[in-house]
Amino acid sequence: MQSGRVSFHTLGCKLNFSETSTLAREFERGGFVRVAPSAEADICVINSCSVTEHADKKCRNLIRRLHRRNPQAIIAVTGCYAQLRPQEIAAIEGVDIVLGNNDKCDLFKRVAELSGKGRARIYSCDTEQLTSFFAAFSSGDRTRAFLKVQDGCDYCCSYCTIHYARGSSRNMPVADLVREARQIAAAGQKEIVLTGINTGDFGRTTGERFIDLLRALDAVEGIERYRISSIEPNLLTDEIIAFCASSPRFMHHFHIPLQSGSDRILHLMRRRYTAARFAERIAAVRRAMPDAFIGIDVIVGFPGETEADFRATYELLEGLEPAYLHIFPFSERPGTPAVGLPGKVQASVATRRVGELEALCARLHGAFCARAEGTEDTVLFESTMRGGMMFGYTGNYRRVKAPYDRSRINTICRVRLGKMDESCDLRGEILD
Repeated sequence: MQSGRVSFHTLGCKLNFSETSTLAREFERGGFVRVAPSAEADICVINSCSVTEHADKKCRNLIRRLHRRNPQAIIAVTGCYAQLRPQEIAAIEGVDIVLGNNDKCDLFKRVAELSGKGRARIYSCDTEQLTSFFAAFSSGDRTRAFLKVQDGCDYCCSYCTIHYARGSSRNMPVADLVREARQIAAAGQKEIVLTGINTGDFGRTTGERFIDLLRALDAVEGIERYRISSIEPNLLTDEIIAFCASSPRFMHHFHIPLQSGSDRILHLMRRRYTAARFAERIAAVRRAMPDAFIGIDVIVGFPGETEADFRATYELLEGLEPAYLHIFPFSERPGTPAVGLPGKVQASVATRRVGELEALCARLHGAFCARAEGTEDTVLFESTMRGGMMFGYTGNYRRVKAPYDRSRINTICRVRLGKMDESCDLRGEILD
């Protein structure tokens, strides 16, 4: 296929963003011009997610929209939905390539082999063969870079298909990831988010530990900030907490999945901790870093969740006072043990519970941001501009706005934080 225009459409997690950026660089090296997702393109690449039925539906709708907009465009779909339901995607009009996660790195080659539109071709979607590691990091897409450090998961939670879609836990060696971090630094990006499916499980294939990776990355010149995208509570060790508290480069920012505050529901979910253990890990973070941003994932409406179970979750979260809640209504995923559990929760009940947690989240996030009013902090400003303002984040992930100044983009500035607006953005006065 001759070179032309290619657009990329990423659904789902930060890991997908790092992989999409890497795929885009390969197409650019092959002579293609990357265009915006909204632009007309000769090739449309979709990196899909399948964490919920809503994610699947979003991918299907996107395929149909792209095909209607440009019927002659080659449409290639990869990612977790492609891995799990390749035949379903291949049956959608307009799809030309369905490529599983194991050989995602071959996408450019597969596209180049096409001679034109025709019957969809399916490649590498056997879930038994998910053994390779697709090295990936984002570059140039935004101020923050996403560095993929780990893939796959061995936990097999009862509601989750990710271990089918991504395979067993595996990783690159620390030395290779340090080299990639240096490439990111050389490109001028100052912040890296470490991404993975089960990030804290790093080391399964190399015998190294996650703390070894953190220490090695801490020494990379040019990177001023690191964030850990998500880490299981049972893997958030005292050693990791102490290291992040002592390092000026690792931000006081943790995203930790809870899923439920009921031990009975946690057992049905096949999670590896109790509510008390989760609370103890949050307390350990707060002792070391009282100012830490703590985000928590929670699933509402899991089969068998009674009102008492939900109240236990609500009261635990209210007492922990996290900075943010990421709330998911339970979504049945075909082939998971949770599908066969009794006690289905009515949609109206789940919706009401989601609403209660959303209201709690708004209150907690507002309180977290308001506590910074009148203080000074450092902010990494990004290229976003709305209404004459630029936006950035403090180390502990409070969003700050200031009058747009191009010279300040991708720089870390000392800022005095003023009043919070209705969106919980703090007004920033640049001091240096």
